[in-house]
Amino acid sequence: MFAVVRTGGKQYRVAAGDKIVVEKLAGDAGDKITLDDVLLAGEGSELKDTKGLTVAAEIIAQAKGEKVIVFKKRRRHNYRRRNGHRQNHTILKIVSIGA
Repeated sequence: MFAVVRTGGKQYRVAAGDKIVVEKLAGDAGDKITLDDVLLAGEGSELKDTKGLTVAAEIIAQAKGEKVIVFKKRRRHNYRRRNGHRQNHTILKIVSIGA
């Protein structure tokens, strides 16, 4: 069985046992969370009703993404700014899909 869930403004297709990297969610490693915003669910080519359907997940780790360099420059004005950013992520393991 698979489901499409929305978290952090993005959508993820998940099945039981999958590991996904999402925007930072509150909690520590080992905590159980439920994802309530299920957009689509099904098995094979059959679609199922998503009313009241939740996805159970376990937080594996809180991590940071790759560093992104933000560089601003204005020609001929001696203006240069260099900045770095690392986004916080949460790594989830999908435990089950069900009510």
